[in-house]
Amino acid sequence: MLNAKQELLEITKNTAKVKCASISKGYDDSNDLTKRMILKINHSEEEYQQFLNSLDFEYDDGYGTQELYGIVWLEDGTWLSRREYDGSECWEHHIMPAIPSECS
Repeated sequence: MLNAKQELLEITKNTAKVKCASISKGYDDSNDLTKRMILKINHSEEEYQQFLNSLDFEYDDGYGTQELYGIVWLEDGTWLSRREYDGSECWEHHIMPAIPSECS
C-alpha cells in the first residue's frame, strides 16, 4: 500500500513547484469535476494544503487495476502523468523534447 499524498510529495520534492493538478481516484470518463481533486492555477498555500490533504489516503500501487488517474502541471513547463504498466502504476515526469534543427 502507498499513500497518494506522500507519493506526490516525494516525486515533486526535487522538481519545480506544482502549478495546477487534476487527479481522480478510479477511472472517470464522465468529466464530472466533482469526482476529481483539483488544484487551480494561482492557488494559495492553504488551497495547496487542502489539495494535498485530499490525497491523504492509501491505495494499492502494485499489481491490479490502476487506481489513480490525472495530470500535475509544474511551474517549469514539465508535467507528471499517471502511468500503468503490467499492473503496477506510478507518476511519470515528462519534459518537452528539444526541437530538432529541421523544424527550426
